Amino acid sequence: MIVVENLYKSFDGVNVLNDISTTFEKGKTNLIIGQSGGKTVLLKSILGLFNIDKGNIYFGNQSIQNISNKERSILRQEMGMVFQGSALFDSMTVEENIMFPMRMLTKNSFEEMQSRSNEVIKRVNLINANKKLPSEISGGMQKRVAIARAIVMNPKYLFCDEPNSGLDPKTSTIIDNLIQEITQEFQITTIVNTHDMNSVMEIGEKIIFLQNGKKEWEGNNKEVFKTENEAFKVFIYSSNLFKKVREVYLRDNA
Repeated sequence: MIVVENLYKSFDGVNVLNDISTTFEKGKTNLIIGQSGGKTVLLKSILGLFNIDKGNIYFGNQSIQNISNKERSILRQEMGMVFQGSALFDSMTVEENIMFPMRMLTKNSFEEMQSRSNEVIKRVNLINANKKLPSEISGGMQKRVAIARAIVMNPKYLFCDEPNSGLDPKTSTIIDNLIQEITQEFQITTIVNTHDMNSVMEIGEKIIFLQNGKKEWEGNNKEVFKTENEAFKVFIYSSNLFKKVREVYLRDNA
């Protein structure tokens, strides 16, 4: 679990995050949606890439504002990250990309790293791809490699920055479902930064909507169409997908 309390962050005197408080729950896919800027700053603040102005961020019972460098290093080893665009090393094979965190952070033998790599390759349903380069596989397969690399160290926390960027709708749904399955299976605290409204309806077990630096709405995908928050309604109904889904929802619940 990750708890954010009264978080403030500004750049050059301009407030980007204003008094954000929320809880990202273990074993659930927690989504951050909203305008560009705020959700990325929140994610990077939680990751420790930005120093916050005020507030607290807790990983479990541990405040990251009050930990030593050694404790911070240990915490970072408990984090997995799926980057926008996958961020794979072009000159490394699939297997080498996945083993990279273990090579950097553990003293495991090559055989141990290879065995663990094969485990996660199997878990994300990559078939006969171990020795292929990223350029030799599809965008969807590259995302699977990125997910496998993110979970190879058995993280407690998984962060996904626009994981469906550049993917077609069908592949996006497959990646969404894979992230949700892994989150539930390994009881990871997963935070997904996304603009994909299909992801909101598909895996939004916890949704945080940010606007103008504030938390405007919080709920889950079953509560989306019940909201009375005007800012959130304007945001979601600007999507053609939501218009179509809402029509089906209203018809089925008439």
